[in-house]
Amino acid sequence: MSRPITLFTGQWADLPFEEVARMAAEWGYDGLEIACWGDHLDVWRAAEDEAYVRSRKEILDKHGLGVWAISNHLKGQAVCDDPIDHRHRAIVSDRVWGDGEPEGVRRRAAEEMKMTARAAARLGVDTVVGFTGSAIWKYVAMFPPVGQDVIDAGYQDFADRWNPIMDVFEAEGVRFALEVHPSEIAYDYWSTVRTLEAIGHRESFGLNWDPSHMVWQDIDPAAFLLDFKDRIYHVDCKDTKRATGGGRNGRLGSHLAWGDPRRGWDFVSTGRGDVPWEKCFRVLNHIGYAGPVSVEWEDAGMDRLRGAPESLAYVRANLFDPPSASFDAAFSSPQP
Repeated sequence: MSRPITLFTGQWADLPFEEVARMAAEWGYDGLEIACWGDHLDVWRAAEDEAYVRSRKEILDKHGLGVWAISNHLKGQAVCDDPIDHRHRAIVSDRVWGDGEPEGVRRRAAEEMKMTARAAARLGVDTVVGFTGSAIWKYVAMFPPVGQDVIDAGYQDFADRWNPIMDVFEAEGVRFALEVHPSEIAYDYWSTVRTLEAIGHRESFGLNWDPSHMVWQDIDPAAFLLDFKDRIYHVDCKDTKRATGGGRNGRLGSHLAWGDPRRGWDFVSTGRGDVPWEKCFRVLNHIGYAGPVSVEWEDAGMDRLRGAPESLAYVRANLFDPPSASFDAAFSSPQP
């Protein structure tokens, strides 16, 4: 059951894809979770140009790497978001941004996600990881008061925009794994329940489990695995470190810069934070998850060239397979 350990390339998209592949192979990763930005993967080309697909596969083969998932968080974010503004201009392509008219951006982002499903199929990959965006994340503080009708409309908006996308995923034999994450339609336990209900529990729509976003919200990441065991389609390994700061630090980050220790929490190299990894790995074994475990290296306080190989070493040393034989079998064996 040994699962491949991959490196998510999203934090490396400033570097050429081949350079990232070379480094990941030298460090000992089994493969890549390929981000669909930078020069790492152009989904339109991959969906339409077989020679381009071969070029990506040749780079992977050259370095002895596999690929089990691709990720298109940035374009997926724009499908449901409201407002669409300068933040999206910074993360989406010119093709998706167009003239910047919000509804046009959303429609073009939805088309890009459909193309992402087609690109995944051409690469021989059955899982796309990403975001959905949310029309109601802006109401997370719920003051001034927000009527339940507004929240209901937000989930309906998500379903209306993503059901046609999932039609294409299903036609291509590809699954979507939403990363449960603040700013998404599903960001904690109850919003995940509501999201799956809104999409009609379609089998093609599942979850990417990243415990870092749960720990700082005081959600038990291992319990989340148990509760949604049939929807865990991909796993990202990223840790979170919480700090009390003498009672000054809140969970929402205080509008402080990404790497500012006064935020009260930070994403850190795997094994250096508060995620109960052994408990989580045991539950992954229990639910029978056999897919890739992807290191999403994201530590604002450590150079990535040191952190990425250190994270791999930690996961490789601590990710264990379930026992090959049960204790019940051992104790029920014939007595001498």
